[in-house]
This record gives sequence, C-alpha cells and structure tokens, in this order.
Amino acid sequence: MGQKLKIAGWISVGAIAGALTTVQLQAVARGGMSPLPLEELQQLAAVFGMVKSDYVEPVDEKKLITDAIAGMVASLDPHSVYFDKKSFKEFREGTSGRFVGVGIEISQEDGLVKVVSPIEGSPADRAGLKPNDLITKIDDSVVKGMSLNDAVKKMRGEPQTKVLLTIFRKDENRTFPVSITREEIRTQSVRSKVIEPGYAWIRLSQFQERTVEDFATKIEQIYKQEPNLKGLVLDLRNDPGGLLDAAVAVSAAFLPENVTVVSTNGQLAESKFTYKASPEFYARRGADPLKRLPAALKSVPLVVLVNEGSASASEIVAGALQDYKRATIMGNQTFGKGSVQTVRPLGPDTGLKLTTARYFTPSGKSIQAKGIVPDVMVDETLEGSPFAALRTREADLEKHLNSGQGAEVKDPGREKAREEALKRLEEESRKTPEQRRPPEFGSAKDFPLIQAINQLKGSPVMVSKTMVERKEEKKEN
Repeated sequence: MGQKLKIAGWISVGAIAGALTTVQLQAVARGGMSPLPLEELQQLAAVFGMVKSDYVEPVDEKKLITDAIAGMVASLDPHSVYFDKKSFKEFREGTSGRFVGVGIEISQEDGLVKVVSPIEGSPADRAGLKPNDLITKIDDSVVKGMSLNDAVKKMRGEPQTKVLLTIFRKDENRTFPVSITREEIRTQSVRSKVIEPGYAWIRLSQFQERTVEDFATKIEQIYKQEPNLKGLVLDLRNDPGGLLDAAVAVSAAFLPENVTVVSTNGQLAESKFTYKASPEFYARRGADPLKRLPAALKSVPLVVLVNEGSASASEIVAGALQDYKRATIMGNQTFGKGSVQTVRPLGPDTGLKLTTARYFTPSGKSIQAKGIVPDVMVDETLEGSPFAALRTREADLEKHLNSGQGAEVKDPGREKAREEALKRLEEESRKTPEQRRPPEFGSAKDFPLIQAINQLKGSPVMVSKTMVERKEEKKEN
C-alpha cells in the first residue's frame, strides 16, 4: 500500500522562483496536471518582497513562507494540515499512542478550542475536563483566532511542566482556570470486560499502531473468561478515528475473509483503492494478530455502539459491519468524516497531511458530511439526548467537503432543536457538577450499553422517540 493513511482532528524572491520552476516540472510529471498559474505566483513573490522590505519592522522570511503554506493548506478543508518540525514530531507521536501533553482530543468552535473528549486516564481527565468545554486561554495566550495546530503546540511540552488552561463551561455558564501537569500520554486505546455471564463489552477509544494487537489480546481474554460467548458489544462512541489499516483489521476480525471493507476514490491513481478483509491490507511487518482470534468471533451476535463523536475510522468499521448485516448499529448518527488524509514528508522533519480521497462503504455509500445512521436509534440517557443538537459534526465545520453523492439539503429543524437544547442547558446549570456528570462508558449506569445488551438478549430495547436522521447540510456563505 506504500503510504500510510491517517483517518479520526494540523518557505528570497529568487529562491521562490527557482523552487517554483522545480515544482512546476514535478506537477506536470504527476499525471498530466496543468502548469502552475505563473501570474498569481508572481503576485505571491511580489507580496513577499513588499512585506519584507516595507513592513513596519523586520520579518522572519522563513516564518512568512511557512505561514503562507499553512494558510494555503488550511483553506482547503478542516483536515488538511501543514506540519512544521515540532508539529510533525507530535503528529507521529500521536499515531504511535505516545506523546507528552495534557491528553485531550480537540476541535474548534466559534474561534475557540473545544474539548471533544479527554483521553481516558490522562492529566486532563483527572483534572475534570469535559466534552464541550471551551479553552479560552492557554497560559497567557488568548485562544480566539488561534489555529488548532498552534493550540496543540502550546499545550504540549516537556514532562512534569505545567500549563494553565482557562476553561469556559457552557452548561455551568462559568469560566475557571485549570492547572495541568504535562506527562507522557500512553493512550490505552482498547478496554474490555464481561458485563454479565455470556455477554461482553470491548471499547476502542482510537485507532493507533498498537490497537489491533491490543484488540486481539482483549478478545482472547474475553473468550478465556467466557468460552461460550453469546453476544458482544463493540463500543466506538467518541472514537475520533486514526489509522486506516487498523480500521480494516478490526472490521476483518468479524467479516468473512477477503470481502471489501472500504474503498477510496480521489484524483490520483493511488487514491483509487479497495481495502479488503485480508492480512495484506492491514498486517504490519508480516504479523497478523487476528490469527490468534477464536473462529467463533466471526459469528458471535454483535452490536456496535456509536454517537456523534464516532468519526472516520470508527465510521469505516460501523459502515462495513452494517452493510454486511454483520452487526446491529445502535446509538446516535455518527460524525460524518468520510475523507482520507495522506501524510507526505516534505523533508526530514516537515510534512503535509492532505485530503486525497473520499471513502465509501462496501455498498458504495459516502459518509462524508452525513455519517452512519444507526439501525436502532438509542438515546444517551433514560431522559433522552437533550444536547445532541449542540454537538459539532463534520457538516458544521467550515469548508467541509460534501459527500460527492448529490446535492446537500438544509435541515429546517436544526435551529429549533438547538434552541430547545440551549433552554435545557439553562435548566441543567442549576444542578451540581456531580449531578451533571455523565455515567462512565462501560459502567452499570451506561444507558446505551444496557440497551445493547438487551438487543443481544432479545429483550425489549428503549428506542429513542425523538431522535431522527440528520440530513446532510449545506453551509451558507
């Protein structure tokens, strides 16, 4: 497969002219692309020269070029990112499951950094940060207008150093500081336990380099405790994605050998690819951890739990298992990130993460800006899912790609649902923080998990009476 794909979430006038000549030749060589627009590039060089010579104070040439590259890439879509030396190192650490920081998955909202979810067991988790918290300051730096890449840089650092985050918590309508000590984050991407005799739960919080190996180990442990397993819940809630080959492997664990798991399609020939449930598409260095799995896993009754935080690689797994009717998908409509990013080195220590393809489920459906619609809609709590309308999905992100499968439609009920959710937030703000704390995934009070076990046992399931499919939306300019 050559390149590693990541799914989920970050250069004097003379020198430019020489570089542009080289790039133009390369561009033509890469499959008949049209020559670069020389007039516009001359304007870019002219602006660079004016800024360098006329700006009120001296400027850093390299930083100007780097910022221009970063801006060009960021204008494409929310997931294409230019990596400088530091951010490229941090990106590679993140996919390996080890880095130094506070331990949160983040996105942007209203120009602020939004907590998607704290990594389980991380300093941020222990400090009490919650999903949907907004970070307004990092130490003394105001976050408003700061790029996600820059926010990540400021929150990461050396082990045992402190960072002060200023948090705005909407549902409590308050702003407060949180001091967090950075440490090496060793994310445990797989957890599992037997819920009751015959029924087990396995949770994937991210798709990393070790996920497949850890997944196989946890499945072995489950079957050692329950040799006659009657049902399994695969929990992908709030899993932002990760490595594509890991998603293919997890899907292959439950599917017949060699069936299509996911296909991708983009401009380049290498972006047109079909990934199948076979070791050649996921095995690393020839090792196939799935060989250790019991044959019964291919047929054990299976429920997959998803929500709005299930994105990218999570949606590949859920989409494949849904298309083959191998599992019942339960929960809330997923995030809708149906694009593939390819990471290409630009030198020894910089790189580019570029959206190169859309991906499609085995039946040919694009999930981009729509997501996976569960077979059974289940609320987050017994009282419903009152804040679902406030959560950010792919369709809410600026410059998001459309699905490529027909026109987008505006959901007229979206704003009404948001207004109702905001009113509910006001009511919730009167409760104590402990009353508002959601049950931990996998706990005895985990309402969707209880419904998933009921589904496996053939017992009545409390299906949502209010949740409806959210159609693909078109952002108005």
